[in-house]
Amino acid sequence: MKNIEKIIKTKAEKNQNKINWTKVWASKYPILKTYQKEVDIKKYAGEIRKLLDDIEKTYNYSKEDSMLVLKDILAHEYLDKR
Repeated sequence: MKNIEKIIKTKAEKNQNKINWTKVWASKYPILKTYQKEVDIKKYAGEIRKLLDDIEKTYNYSKEDSMLVLKDILAHEYLDKR
């Protein structure tokens, strides 16, 4: 875990943006290879966009901070309801 943290901290954002994270994680979670053909992405993307915009506006957060907060809330919801 320390190695992963070190890599994340030391790699430039420019380089991180070149990584196809869906492809990387799909090797562990195969659903990431197939869901695009099955899920109504526009529907969920629209709802997610509303939540992101609301967090950004309500708390005066940057786009990135809003995404990180929403991602963290989603992760906690998932973990709490398992």
